[in-house]
Amino acid sequence: MPEVKETWFFASELRRGRPGRRRSTARASTLEQYLSLFAAARADQHIGEATPSYLRSHSAATRIAEVQPAARIVAILREPASFLRSLHLQFVQTHVETEKDLRKALALEDDRREGRCIPARSAQPRDLLYSDTVRYVEQLKRYHAVFPAEQVLVLIYDDFRADNEATVRAVLAHLGVRDSAQIPALEANPTVRVRSQRLHEIVHSVTVGAGPAARVAKAGLKSLTSRRLRREALRVAERRVVLAAPRPADDDLMLELRRRFKAEVIAASEYLGRDLVRLWGYHEL
Repeated sequence: MPEVKETWFFASELRRGRPGRRRSTARASTLEQYLSLFAAARADQHIGEATPSYLRSHSAATRIAEVQPAARIVAILREPASFLRSLHLQFVQTHVETEKDLRKALALEDDRREGRCIPARSAQPRDLLYSDTVRYVEQLKRYHAVFPAEQVLVLIYDDFRADNEATVRAVLAHLGVRDSAQIPALEANPTVRVRSQRLHEIVHSVTVGAGPAARVAKAGLKSLTSRRLRREALRVAERRVVLAAPRPADDDLMLELRRRFKAEVIAASEYLGRDLVRLWGYHEL
């Protein structure tokens, strides 16, 4: 796996950001540059990468198949309402989204399709079309159209949480790599909320040195501390001052979203041959 977790290389239509901006992860623009990300791999290793947006990309499946028709694909699906809530919180934390209220962010989708109400730091406005991320059957069909079924592994997030080790070993078996190694369990990317958007912006600006005031502050910090200590200090400040545990979900909004996406869940159940309707509680709606 390359050091950059999300390369976005095969999602060409999603890598094109706003004028004058580029994704920090979109470093490889040519196949030669992309392959160089795996230069450290040994001859006896498989290579791979993890870019979740390949699932919603309209071009990624075809482009992956063109470069490597023997590729093994792994997709993981989550109950739509809880996924959109988590995605929105992540986007607020990573400066992609500025609207902290999920209901209001969803209401902006039509405007954002037309290029309006886009946050200044959002490198790719299509990120903010939340509803497009849970069109699971449409997304999976793009992969099944270009890869044999045995090369596409579809996981359910609930299984991943309930028996993490077994799910990871299933992935390793699907990839054809050694699946007997010990797998340490850890909680990664915990869901958080941003207390203050303004304070969050200030910490981010100092971190990257954006803007005159931030550059002065960063220069001052540089003269006093090492890079490691600076980064750790900013991380501590962010964890203790800027971020907090998420508030309880808005039950009314969650119910609205579940009703809105029930047809998608029924379709996914039929497509995958698994009762996601009951697993995710949609039979009670």
